[in-house]
Amino acid sequence: MTAMPSLLRSPNFQAAAEHRRAAHDAPLLQAARGEKPSRRPVWMMRQAGRSLPEYRAIREGTSMLDACMNPDMLAEITMQPVRRHDADAAILFSDIVVPLKAAGVGVDIVAGRGPVVEHPCRTPEDVAALPDLDPEALQPVVDGIQGVLSQLSMQQALIGFAGAPFTVASYLVEGGPSKNHEVTKSLMYRDPETWHALMRALTPMIVRFLQVQAEAGVDAIQLFDSWAGYLTARDYREFVAPYSREIFDAIRQYEIPMIHFGVGTGELLGDMALVGPDVVGVDWRVPLDSAATRISAALGEANPQGAPEQRQKVLQGNLDPAVLFAGDDATRSEIRRIAREADLAIERGQARGHIFNLGHGVLPHTDPDAITRAFEEAHNA
Repeated sequence: MTAMPSLLRSPNFQAAAEHRRAAHDAPLLQAARGEKPSRRPVWMMRQAGRSLPEYRAIREGTSMLDACMNPDMLAEITMQPVRRHDADAAILFSDIVVPLKAAGVGVDIVAGRGPVVEHPCRTPEDVAALPDLDPEALQPVVDGIQGVLSQLSMQQALIGFAGAPFTVASYLVEGGPSKNHEVTKSLMYRDPETWHALMRALTPMIVRFLQVQAEAGVDAIQLFDSWAGYLTARDYREFVAPYSREIFDAIRQYEIPMIHFGVGTGELLGDMALVGPDVVGVDWRVPLDSAATRISAALGEANPQGAPEQRQKVLQGNLDPAVLFAGDDATRSEIRRIAREADLAIERGQARGHIFNLGHGVLPHTDPDAITRAFEEAHNA
């Protein structure tokens, strides 16, 4: 693949606009703007991955992070589910820890476990030693995005993504995945000064990672705060929200839709909406109409004099990934229920639109044909 000219001097809003390929009326982009799309757009988190035999074949013998930094492999893996499932969006094949790896942090993804950090970051000295991210180190990602854009139709969008500072910090502090995040939360409570220093170090790194993607031509971005659901609303507001807000403020200048998603965040949906995304992802635990009520109430309380549309966000979600194992009838019933809930929220003036998705990621042993049929059903719901 021929490398495209460097797009890594940021912010470069003109480059971002020139390299985007999706049409203005692409269904996902219409829905994200609160317009009526030609069909209900659908994509699924982790749609590019272990559920697809073609993914397993191309990844054989290549580590996850090496695959994320191989432009040809990145493009092919990103496109595989789009071709197979008729998705309205590709999600860039990457990982939450890619910017850490690109910056020079000792991190690897261990099969069966997840990201593992060589030296956990738990002291002021550890934070001070974190390297800066040189955007030039992300040129393979830029080249991979070029490869994806050359294959997408004008009606298909490309979504870039990054992990939010709290979730990235949790891997750094814990040293790897954690069931309870006790080391992370104890650092927050015991030494808030070090915690905030860590968040201040990670935020520009994540902004830079998203800027590179925006300037390479992605049509939208999603900020994953996968582990924010382990926090109380009070702790989220103090220790997390200011940094996520800073990221959305920086990316908003690119004028592309911004999505925010976390797992187990039913009690945080209003707070997550307030940090600035256009679209709020909802996991499967909260009905979409209930989620819209919570989000609308939080936005109204924060801005009681605002116009009605300022109390609305576009919703994304929220089929339980396990339903895809239950057969076509059960899947069809659940998809139709979710579509009704989303439509009800829109009719009530509590939401602006709906992008169909799962309430988390595709599970590894999901039948790919069941996913394809679910996409078709969502398009018609």
